[in-house]
Amino acid sequence: MTTDQTRAAVTDFYGAYVRGDIDRVAAYIHDDIDWVINAPRQWFGFSGPRKGKTEVLKALGDIAKDYALESYVPEIIMADGDRATVLSDVTFTQRASGRVLNFRIADVMRLDGGQIIAFEEFVDAGDIAEQAGFISLA
Repeated sequence: MTTDQTRAAVTDFYGAYVRGDIDRVAAYIHDDIDWVINAPRQWFGFSGPRKGKTEVLKALGDIAKDYALESYVPEIIMADGDRATVLSDVTFTQRASGRVLNFRIADVMRLDGGQIIAFEEFVDAGDIAEQAGFISLA
């Protein structure tokens, strides 16, 4: 893939996620994807490694079950060949408590044939866990 193709695919993938277009999101997920959200599983059961499209879609469904997406703004998209990095500002509402969580996410991915085959997400898990009421850092 060219850098421009990668940037276009990633931009469309995030746009579909923001719109809640799960069919379009799924179209960008490779059947053999390696997916990791780096956060403690005891607080965020959808985090950790996932292998394959079915597992990733289940994790995305688990996120939606526990958190309502309020805002997801990819502020920086960097692409180089078949690789991309995205820095986003996001806001979710925790469904159980009504708490509003605002944080930054950094995603690193590799595409194969226009689909994401490797994806790793980084967040400040302590900050999010505190906002969600799981811990107190004060």
